[in-house]
Amino acid sequence: MSDTATAIDTLLFPRWILPIAPAGLLEQHALAIAGGRIVGLLPAADARRLAARQVIELPDHLLMPGLVNAHSHAPMTLLRGFADDLPLQEWLNEQIWPAEAAWVGEEFVRDGTRLALAEMLLSGTTCFADMYFFPDVIAQTALDAGMRARLHFPIFDFPSAWGSGAEDYIHKGVTLYDHYKPSGLISVGFGPHAPYTISDGPLEKVAMLAAELDAPIQIHLHETQQEVDDSLRQFGERPLARLARLGLVGPRTQCVHATALDDDDIACLTRANAHVIHCPESNLKLASGFCPVQKLLDAGVNVGLGTDGAASNNDLDLFGELRTAALLAKAVAGNAAALPAEAALRMATLDSARALGLDGEIGSLETGKWADVIALDLSALPQQPLYHPASQLVYGNVSACVTHAWVAGRLLLENRQLLTLNPLAIGERARDWQRRIAGGKTAVQAAS
Repeated sequence: MSDTATAIDTLLFPRWILPIAPAGLLEQHALAIAGGRIVGLLPAADARRLAARQVIELPDHLLMPGLVNAHSHAPMTLLRGFADDLPLQEWLNEQIWPAEAAWVGEEFVRDGTRLALAEMLLSGTTCFADMYFFPDVIAQTALDAGMRARLHFPIFDFPSAWGSGAEDYIHKGVTLYDHYKPSGLISVGFGPHAPYTISDGPLEKVAMLAAELDAPIQIHLHETQQEVDDSLRQFGERPLARLARLGLVGPRTQCVHATALDDDDIACLTRANAHVIHCPESNLKLASGFCPVQKLLDAGVNVGLGTDGAASNNDLDLFGELRTAALLAKAVAGNAAALPAEAALRMATLDSARALGLDGEIGSLETGKWADVIALDLSALPQQPLYHPASQLVYGNVSACVTHAWVAGRLLLENRQLLTLNPLAIGERARDWQRRIAGGKTAVQAAS
């Protein structure tokens, strides 16, 4: 215990604890929570001599940090399955952007975010980074549910339901940043959409403001080879080189997707201490390419993990994502030892938190950090026999094993029951949106 006089709110007694940092698996240990933070990680026999307001026995469970989804578009759960089996540009230009122009507003964003929060909590995610319209609505919805979130407000050259152009997006986003700066659960950063949707002037302004505010930047970057080829034709340089020239690439920068990388790109990321957010399932579904994860790790680049949006995944299950990431890394590297289980788990927790600049607060079960914790029941037959719990978490299908989730010490999921969200109401709203959107799509097709 960090302080033996600390009044303990909750004592958790699982079979195993996987703290992520330090590495290794603990058996017959307990986790103590007070004031929303972890105040002790100690042998169970010692912990049983301590007084606590609440004691929870989890005899078949593993405790670990809540997963950190480093890139998502939460409201796009309402477009899950709307446009499948298409390449990125056709998917965006002919399906997703027209649908968003027709339907996106505060109601859409609120309902889609609630659906996303429920799905993420049920599959072990306790913190998510997002980039979508009406980030103020996403922030309040996450706060109401007790979920930790980093909102990267979107910036485009062109108008949308949320803004009239780059200046408007930046103004609204900086106002949101100022509003949530003191908050423990919600933080805000810049989200310039992609090099092909923003011109040099706004990108330079983002770089300047982010430096002044010490704020993070998340951007879709090198998502496809076409993006790189188009940039070479238009600007005479690769997208990453252009962003570096404009001052946008640094230790606060998160480069999402990063499939089309050459050695010079990787060297640039390494020099800048920039981060990569890997979204393997979205990349696979859109045939965007393969992120060279092991090469990045070998070069010293921090790599976090994200699901992307449910419109291109089609789920927000980060355990499923880390399984895909681990398997794909081996195939891409031609090395079965690439991205081993422990590294994949770290990618989905502490490394994702590091990419977001939150690793001092979450991502591992260390004394002083926020108690963002999940419990998984590993007693079911699909998890037997259990030789190596960490490997089972990665290579098994374990998201349905998540039984409990705490964020800042607050219990949000108990025995797979959501405590701060109404799943019946969320499901009904989702079905209502499906009827409305599908009806609108049918009418457009009939008219054409």
